[in-house]
Amino acid sequence: MPAKMRIALLTSSRADYSIYYPLLTAMKNDDSFDVDIIAFGTHNSLFYGQTSRQIEHDGFAIKHKVESLILGESPQAVADSMGLTMMKFSQIWATSRYDLCLTLGDRYEMFAAAYSTLPFNIPVAHISGGERTLGAIDNSFRDALTVLSKYHFTSTEQYATRVAEILGHRDNVFNVGALSIDNLKRMPLLSVSEFKTKFNIDLSIPSILITFHPETVSFEKNEDYIQELIAALDQVKEYQLIITMPNADTMGNVIREHLNAFIARASNAIGVESFGTIGYLSCMKHCSFMLGNTSSGFVEASFFPKYVINLGDRQKGRIETPNINTVPIVRSEILSAIGKFNEMKTLPPVTVYGDGTAAHKILSALRSTI
Repeated sequence: MPAKMRIALLTSSRADYSIYYPLLTAMKNDDSFDVDIIAFGTHNSLFYGQTSRQIEHDGFAIKHKVESLILGESPQAVADSMGLTMMKFSQIWATSRYDLCLTLGDRYEMFAAAYSTLPFNIPVAHISGGERTLGAIDNSFRDALTVLSKYHFTSTEQYATRVAEILGHRDNVFNVGALSIDNLKRMPLLSVSEFKTKFNIDLSIPSILITFHPETVSFEKNEDYIQELIAALDQVKEYQLIITMPNADTMGNVIREHLNAFIARASNAIGVESFGTIGYLSCMKHCSFMLGNTSSGFVEASFFPKYVINLGDRQKGRIETPNINTVPIVRSEILSAIGKFNEMKTLPPVTVYGDGTAAHKILSALRSTI
């Protein structure tokens, strides 16, 4: 019997875990792979909802729970967290043998954990390279992960081309499509009534799903940005406002505080720390439209497709499909974009992110290396 490939799969947040889900499911049913899940970043923090419990609830065992998050919103807290992440992961690599380290995305925690493999000569595979987000420092981490990695799995051909440009070659660069589309094609999403039973939120009421993260390049402007967003939301009375909380980024806590203060006084606003994968995608399906600056407004929203008001520059550089309307973080511009929703109700299908077979393509590519 051929040897199994021993894989360390790194997940640092609810966001990357939800993307990994179809790949983890496929790996669990494939005898070619022996996968250890390593959960770190915000997963083990009560402050961020201890989302490692969702991984276990979904039937996946976690091999290592690494606590390396330093709470704080300063650049020093982020840098300290990166250093602590490297130190803690070096202990794992020193005592365990892996044939591959599987990474996803562009978070600073993911960068630190992945780069700690370098002295141990552990090959790295990277999912979602080649993308660009010029309003976030994540852009640099993503490209650095591309340089580190041996295998590359991109969500579009345009992104595969950019990975090849960064590397100077196209070896082991695979355009597999987006794992999020795999999720959406196979995952049984909640109906409106099921969603209400589970979360006590009635999506039969016209609703906006709102997720706003800091712009980590121009982080000093974030307090102005959140004040502009809330000034706009204060004037939105015809929709239920469903607000999910921001990532653990520089100035993230400032945004969280402003949002929680708004939710406490606005009768049509509801705050949610984390819906989980099925809950979030179900909310996306049934909401009227999305508002904010989350990457899910680019990939996952394209599946339905859902009208998205994308705010500011955090996601600048990503492919903008016809369902996306990017506006500055200015109250008048936000309100104008909300007013245009009726013009955007009929949207063309979006196919740039593949056909929902990304997990199969990733496993086929990895299997060929065993």
